[in-house]
Order: sequence, then C-alpha cells, then structure tokens
Amino acid sequence: MKTILKNAFKIKSPDELIAVSKKSELKKTLNVFDLIVLGIGAVVGTGIFTIIGTAIQGGPESAGAGPAIIISMIMAAAVCVFPALCYSEIASLIPVAGSAYTYTYATMGEFMAWMVGWILMLEYAIGNITVASAWTGYFVQFLKGFKHVLPDFIVNCPMWLRSDYRFMLSYCDKYGLDPHSQMPFLFDKIPFAVNLPAIILVLLLTILLIKGVKESTRFASVMVGVNLFMIISFIVVGSFYVKPENWTPFMPNGFEGVFMGAFLIFFAYIGFDAISTTAEETENPQRDLPIAILGTLVICTVLYIFVALVLTGNVAMGHINIQAPIAHAMSVINKNWFAGLLSVGALCALTSVFLICQLGTTRILYAMSRDRFLPKSLRLIHRKYRTPHVLTWISGIVVIVCALFMDLNISAELCNFGTFTSFIIICIAVLILRKTDPDRPRAFKVPFCPTFPILGILTCGGLMLYSMKFLTTSALYFPLWLLIGFAIYAGYGYKQKRLEEKPRVLKQKEKISV
Repeated sequence: MKTILKNAFKIKSPDELIAVSKKSELKKTLNVFDLIVLGIGAVVGTGIFTIIGTAIQGGPESAGAGPAIIISMIMAAAVCVFPALCYSEIASLIPVAGSAYTYTYATMGEFMAWMVGWILMLEYAIGNITVASAWTGYFVQFLKGFKHVLPDFIVNCPMWLRSDYRFMLSYCDKYGLDPHSQMPFLFDKIPFAVNLPAIILVLLLTILLIKGVKESTRFASVMVGVNLFMIISFIVVGSFYVKPENWTPFMPNGFEGVFMGAFLIFFAYIGFDAISTTAEETENPQRDLPIAILGTLVICTVLYIFVALVLTGNVAMGHINIQAPIAHAMSVINKNWFAGLLSVGALCALTSVFLICQLGTTRILYAMSRDRFLPKSLRLIHRKYRTPHVLTWISGIVVIVCALFMDLNISAELCNFGTFTSFIIICIAVLILRKTDPDRPRAFKVPFCPTFPILGILTCGGLMLYSMKFLTTSALYFPLWLLIGFAIYAGYGYKQKRLEEKPRVLKQKEKISV
C-alpha cells in the first residue's frame, strides 16, 4: 500500500514536462491574435445564445434570476477572474499541452492528474453535446426561412431526425401523443431518434481539425467575426426598444434565483481555459497565453452584460424564449428579418465553440496518452497534417454516441461541475508551486497571492456546493463519473505507468553496476 500511494502521488517536475514538450511533433503556428480568437470563439456561444434564457426564466430544478441576470453574470465573471489569473501564471510557467491535467501532474502527482484529465472530459467532450444540440435548434429555425426555396422534407424534417429519444419521449408525454406515431421503434420496443444535423456537424468539424490547427483557427476567425458583428448589432438595434418597466421586479426569485442564474450562466464563460491546451502550438506561449486568457475574459464579460441589459429590456420576464432568446427578442419588436440574421450569428458562434472545445479535448487526451495513461497507438500524429488524427476521430465519435441519449441540460450542468472542479485544482496548483518552486522565472504572476487563489477556491467551491442542493440529477451523475475515472486508473492507468518505468529502472541499475 505504501508503494502504491508513493507511485500514485509521484509528480513530474516542470523541467521534465517542458523537456518532453520540446520533442512534440505538433506545429507551432499560433500567435496572440489567434489565441484571443480561439478564446472568444470558445466562450461566446451556447451560453449567450441558449443558456441565458434558462438562467433568466428558470429551469425544472432551478429558479430564474430575471433581470438580475446582470448580477449573475458579474458574479460568474468574478468567480472566473481568480482561476483565470491562476491559469495565466501556470500556463506561462509550464507551456505544455494538457491544460489543468499537465499542471496537476507537476504539483499533485499522477493519480490527481488522471482524475483532472477525466474531469476535463466533462468540460469539453460532454459539454459539446449541449453545443451540438443547440446548434441543431438554430439550424432548423434557419432552414424555415427558406420554406419557399427548399423541399418541405428538408425545411420540416421529422422531429425524430433532429432530436434524441429522451426529448422525443418527454415531448410525447407532455402533449399526450403516442410515441409510436412520432418516431420509429426498433423491434417494436426500442425507440429510435437521432440528431442528424448535429452528427453531420461533428463529422465535418472533425475532418477540419484533422487538417490542422492553423486551418481550424482561420475558420474559427471567420465564425467569430460574424458572431461578434451579430451580437454588437443586437445590442445597438435592441437598445432603441428597451422598456425600463421590463426590469421590474428586478429579482423575482430573490438571491436564490441570482445564485442559480450565476451557476447556469457560468456555462457561458467556459472555454477561456481551452487556450492553455494549445501551449505546444503557440509561438511564444510565456507571453501570449496570459494576454489571451485575460483578454478573452474581459471582452466577453462586457459583451454579456450589454446583451443581458438589452434582452431583459426588450422582453418581459415570463415571455423570454428559452431555446433561442436573442433571436426571439427581435421578433417581439417586429424585427423578424433581423431575428433570421441572428440565427446565422448563433450558428457561427456555436460552430466555433464546438470546434475549439473539440480541439481542447484532443490536446488533453494527447498529453494523457503521451504519459501512458491511454494506449500509445492513440497519440499517432498524421504524417501530412501533423495533428493527432486518431484522438480527433475518437473525440468526435464520443460526442456523437453520447448525443444519442444524453439530456442537453444535464450535460451542461455536468460540464459546469467539471469546470468548477478543474478551476479549484488550478488555484491549488499555483499555491503549491509558489511553495515548492518559488525561484522559477514567471512571465506572469497572480497578484495578491495567496489571497486571490484562495478566493478562487472558495467562490468556485461555494457556488458548486450551493447548486448541488437543487440540481439533484447532475449532482448524482458527477460523483458517478469520478468513480468511473478512478476505476479506469486502478484497472489500466496505474499498471501502464509502472510498465513505463521498468526500462528506466533497469537502465539506472546498469549505470550503477558499471
């Protein structure tokens, strides 16, 4: 047991990690502008175009914030500031692919590193299920604008071809419909429904990611440009139709609604940490990573606050559309043509979010595979494109399979739990490195340390624990996910790490004998 514990908490020093990264076959092509584009593309998406509606109105297990969503956004941004500062310091200190997984390995050992890597899969891979589902919703609305041009079977495709079977069953139950009349059943027992647009999206973007990170960034730049133009246009146009009376009552559900709104809208801020996963593909990571992480957070917070003010000022509480709140707000003020344009902006935003989160997923898995936690064959690099093509395909397939049966809201909540946990770990990692390696040069330092990292731990932990009182389903799934991760490490990862160490031990013995 003593040997197992010693091995489980064995760390890799920053020097070891950096030495390994220098042998990386990934191409260094990203500059600070590319990183900020990736950051905005990852952050400004599902949260602002979809989740904001649920955060204002409330969901099945949570109270809505109402117009006080502005306070919720400021709270969520404040919670993000502390881990963002910690990410900036540690990313400039250890510019290696893997994000929180790698930083945990350098401070808390291999077992905690594996668990953090496993948790990050909730943030990126499982969170992308929400993105893909939301993309389908906006895509269907977009197609309806071409009802006089496209065939009817495309414009009004059957619901079972654009929804998962759980949604179909709940839809039939809500409206008293016979499920057999709404979707096919395999062997007359198994309901069959598939989100076909989401699957096509995943396949196309997976191919793009295999082509190369620079190509993916260029595509994301176009998507982000269209997205920002649409959001700024919404703010400008909608500001002329704001009715201050819609902001009362300001907090219809009190502080409970504000806190739950902060938890839900936190999903809108997830993604800025994805920048750190591209460290090995960044030309000057020590300088550019901190600038990109903090710059992304500031830009997105300002945009979110203005969008919230205009949205709640245009549409009264209780009438905000949950699925497409921003586009619906333009319909309320009789700007249907502009609502259609906003759907295009939403599609661009969701596409860029999915692309960048999938990029983060593959880079984390690549780092884990390089450390022998996953089979060596998975980290194969494409000969022509110099990208981890096997892991990219696996990530895409995981999203497709999970999207067939996972609920959109639960996947978003699980994503939040995973992110809060990884943020707490990062704050702890900074505190540890300040003690264990205080003299190592740091291109960026967290101000007021250890106060800021401790505040990051308390705010993230407090918001997560408070939300668990209400989000009972996802609060049950999260520890189950951790148990599965522990089982994989105990049954496979630990043994693989020991096999990796055997040649090193033999070499050391040979040197001693000589």
